[in-house]
Amino acid sequence: MNIAILSRNAKLYSTQRLKQAGEARGHKVEIIDHMKCVLFIEKKNPVVLYQGRRLDYFDAIIPRIGASVTFYGAAVVRQFEMMKVFTAVESQALIRSRDKLRSLQILSRAGLGLPKTIFMDYSRETEGIVEAVGGAPVVIKLLEGTQGLGVVLAENKKAAKSVIEAFHGLHARIIVQEFIKEAKGADIRAFVVNGEVVGAMRRQAREGEFRSNLHRGGTATVVKLTKTEKHAAITAAKKVGLDVAGVDMIPSNRGPLILEVNSSPGLEGIEGATQVDIAGKIFKYLEVKAGKKKIQKDKVNA
Repeated sequence: MNIAILSRNAKLYSTQRLKQAGEARGHKVEIIDHMKCVLFIEKKNPVVLYQGRRLDYFDAIIPRIGASVTFYGAAVVRQFEMMKVFTAVESQALIRSRDKLRSLQILSRAGLGLPKTIFMDYSRETEGIVEAVGGAPVVIKLLEGTQGLGVVLAENKKAAKSVIEAFHGLHARIIVQEFIKEAKGADIRAFVVNGEVVGAMRRQAREGEFRSNLHRGGTATVVKLTKTEKHAAITAAKKVGLDVAGVDMIPSNRGPLILEVNSSPGLEGIEGATQVDIAGKIFKYLEVKAGKKKIQKDKVNA
């Protein structure tokens, strides 16, 4: 099959691993910078143009859309969808996953465990907000944050008030969450492909840091999920609408609590910790789903 990886940086580990895995399985794989794509819109004739050529020959795409370019990246994915090209991450699921508040609302409705969370519209009721999530310390997050950026631990009410007021002064949307002390700076990343957990790792924050993200200096080790954790990860990905997802959850005394469902999870940490060919599993999924769509398309065009 002809497969495009939508990525702004061809040198990234995840992008390179996907290309290598696809080519090893006999596919023709091309890396396309989605921010350089031009969308041509006409009645019943959607087209994606790239470097002066029409991208009308792909059987499937693998979006690797960064959080900062979600709007245009999702538009490019949507254009391919209109062209009947199979996508590993659907445009609406991408948008849904990037909206932290909307994702939490969806997961809450699904009955999944979540940290107590407050969202407000520049409220000055800081003390009431902190108490509502169980008191200090509390975690304060930018709605648009990623890789641990825009996440602050406020040790007491005074610090929480200062941080909240600072974010509000910048007109930044935030959520305030309870701090799960018993997790001791650790969380779990479960990698879900087509309704199955294909790998999981435990991420531990470095000493003096509460964020376990590997980009923040955290370490990763392979972990075997409990039945409850596995069910939570699979359900979370399904409810957000993602067939390929990284589900982050934190262990607590009341069971796993979902932190985030990531639509563009990195491969380096999870493959390094688990020694599992995650990239290959993504292509195996594509071969089944996109292959069926290709057969149907060929029958129509015959």
